Amino acid sequence: MSTAPLREIAMWSPEIVTEQRPDGTWIISRADELGAYPDRVTERLVYWAEQAPDRAWMAERDGSGGWRKVTYGEALKKVRAIAAFLIDKNLSAERPLLILSHNSVEHALMALGAQHVGIPSSAVSTAYSLISEDCAKLKDIAGQLTPGMVFAQDGPSYQRAIDMVFGPEVPAIVVTEPIDGRDCAVFDEVLQTVPGPEVDEAYQKVGPDTVAKFLFTSGTTGSPKAVITTDRMLCSNIEMVTDCYAFMREEPPVVVDWAPWSHVASGNKVFNLMIANGGTFYIDHGKPSPAGMKETIRNLREVSPSWYFNVPSGYELLVNAMETDDALRESFFKNLKMMMYAAAAMGQHTWDRLNEMAVQTTGHRIFLGTGLGATETAPFALMCMEEQEIAGNVGIPSQGVVLKLVPHGDKLEVRIKGPLVTPGYWRNEKMTREAFDEEGFYKLGDALRFAVPGDASKGFYFDGRITENFKLRTGTWVGVGALRAKLVDQFQGYVRDVVLVGENRDELGAIIVPFYPKLRELLGGADDMSDRELLAHDTVRAKIEELLDGHVSKSTGSATRVVRAIFLADELSFDAGEITDKGSINQRAVLRNREELAESLYNNHDRRVFLARKLREAA
Repeated sequence: MSTAPLREIAMWSPEIVTEQRPDGTWIISRADELGAYPDRVTERLVYWAEQAPDRAWMAERDGSGGWRKVTYGEALKKVRAIAAFLIDKNLSAERPLLILSHNSVEHALMALGAQHVGIPSSAVSTAYSLISEDCAKLKDIAGQLTPGMVFAQDGPSYQRAIDMVFGPEVPAIVVTEPIDGRDCAVFDEVLQTVPGPEVDEAYQKVGPDTVAKFLFTSGTTGSPKAVITTDRMLCSNIEMVTDCYAFMREEPPVVVDWAPWSHVASGNKVFNLMIANGGTFYIDHGKPSPAGMKETIRNLREVSPSWYFNVPSGYELLVNAMETDDALRESFFKNLKMMMYAAAAMGQHTWDRLNEMAVQTTGHRIFLGTGLGATETAPFALMCMEEQEIAGNVGIPSQGVVLKLVPHGDKLEVRIKGPLVTPGYWRNEKMTREAFDEEGFYKLGDALRFAVPGDASKGFYFDGRITENFKLRTGTWVGVGALRAKLVDQFQGYVRDVVLVGENRDELGAIIVPFYPKLRELLGGADDMSDRELLAHDTVRAKIEELLDGHVSKSTGSATRVVRAIFLADELSFDAGEITDKGSINQRAVLRNREELAESLYNNHDRRVFLARKLREAA
């Protein structure tokens, strides 16, 4: 770790309380109690509209490329007009507002307008409408929620999906170009609605148990599940976050954020964190992909965030760009208090380079950490705020959270209780019952291991999904989560993720998802070469074999040693549940859909397969 000082920020001062039961179960909580929090989400919007009406709440690029900003004062006026319009349309929890669009100012205002008067909204992945060919998951969602109205940014873009899924009796709101053949209001017309006393009356009736929104799980293991998200969950969770990121109480935060609001991380945490603390949310229409990062980089050159979130592949691309772009690096680190990553394991090389660049630019290290949560926990449950030398520690429970770790074979299964936890799944009592244990703890399905055995204050490492782990033919368990993270790191940025293969076999193999920008660097760019040609190139093959040999040399046994690998040359399938639009990969779905590719791993004469040195020599 660099000897440069850490940029000082105010953060939490936790007091951990632990108990171990005779059966090996751990109960871990906080002695420092959760602070007071509002009864309803939009209370803080009302507060900032009064205290700082001219401060920018949200900004988005306009047609000219500049930033279109909406102040807190303007936002509240628009929210009240939207609320009046939705009340008039008789929307309710039984007939909620369904939001199909990407992140936008209008999307944000529609969601808040509904929540302000106790009407749930539900933002669903744009991929369900724009990428999916059969809109099957959108049909499932519509069946579960029976929405009373849909919102779409652009009518023509979403008309195919809307017509395929919703009957003509379901009206729509659009920002541009109405949908043909449907009752369709234009957003600017909605804003002309004059709010009457009914808005204030409905607002006063909103309380902690009001359903604020429905968030859907990714659906990678079947149909998406509608997670009931109450005002209590959202408000308590933001108090937990602000206790942790205490520096946000001192100075209104600024974020530049791309993550879709159909996901819990940004849709709950980042979105409401700005409102609670009077911050400014710059909408980033980029994405953590080689093409999408161009927009993110453009935005970060102009706006210096005080807190920043991305997935590891996004940080990898950002680091690569900052290597040769001093203006980007200076702008990114200028006001930065903290960085956070989630959704996948971060490679140590990325972790180290971020720290090196921060010191190079500012003379200080910038705190970098991760945590653990779920859609069902709103999501902020655990967070690591103690500086680490290596990536992966997910930290300790937040205030108000009780963590239960239950022995499950050689693992510790994670369960959570607290005001942040969902009451259940909408219109699905059976699934709700199955999600909780006999003491009312929500079962995440994840496993954790102590960073320091028996010392909860030092945090935990993610130890895989309980359902992902499998046995080799010898009966030895393979901890999929930890091994995937280690393998991705040992491949030094040349792979984006891996899927482990080897259930009931003697040896482990891996289907590796290539990271094309890094592979092309091996060949000096190779812009004229197709992806498949790149993967078959001798230089690329030699590099992957070298990295595989390095991994094998550091492995301690058959359950941690991958001796064969193969590239996944095709795109992962969204419709088949292999990947979410945030980039998370589902191990089981890939294995189910790529059975032939997995089988080919064990053919030593298949030219596509990379073998460890001993196997190459034997072949």
